[in-house]
Amino acid sequence: LKADCLITVGGMVLNNPVTTKCASKITQALPAADPFSSLPAPAVTNPCRNVNASKTTQTLQPGTYCSGMNLNGNVALSSGTYVVQGNLKINAGAVITCAAPCTNGVTIFMSGSNTVSMNGNATVNLSAPTSGTYSGVLFYGDRTGVWAQSTFNGTATSLLTGAIYFPKQQVNYLGNFSGKGGCTQVVADTVQWSGNSTINQDCTAYGMDGITAATSIVLVE
Repeated sequence: LKADCLITVGGMVLNNPVTTKCASKITQALPAADPFSSLPAPAVTNPCRNVNASKTTQTLQPGTYCSGMNLNGNVALSSGTYVVQGNLKINAGAVITCAAPCTNGVTIFMSGSNTVSMNGNATVNLSAPTSGTYSGVLFYGDRTGVWAQSTFNGTATSLLTGAIYFPKQQVNYLGNFSGKGGCTQVVADTVQWSGNSTINQDCTAYGMDGITAATSIVLVE
């Protein structure tokens, strides 16, 4: 993992070397404010959309997927917002992209306590919108859900550009990939990170705002 700094409110366990610009990791820091606390949940739309499990190549449209999404083969997501009422599973060998011309990326909202599961042999190349309500947000976990775990894995050529926001879930970020230019943000209840990824801080070009660490207070006599 390569990042500018590693800062946690609690403790930190590092099982592998980490490259940072900061001289050392920072633990027991003050909590930072939720950068997406004011982000509204997207509206549920009708009728329900479904994934055609019998197709090996398909293009999906934005909308509400009432039975979840089980993705195999080559799947292109048209630009827009996807509300997933059920789990999202991306299976081995799947190739998931944004459908051309991909004018403004995708946001995937996981309703309730539903989870994301990406297989390590899948290739996922998705980007968040760069403008609008969900600018910079690629995955959004429902605040009304209970604790669960979502796993983001994939091949080394995968690219997840944008924020992965799961305020009530643990996010397991596995594999040797990040977003374009290292622009992946993970905001979650708990984060488990494994693999070789490079994470950059300035991602305004991709519609993402910086996440500021809490200001420290020092008393001087």
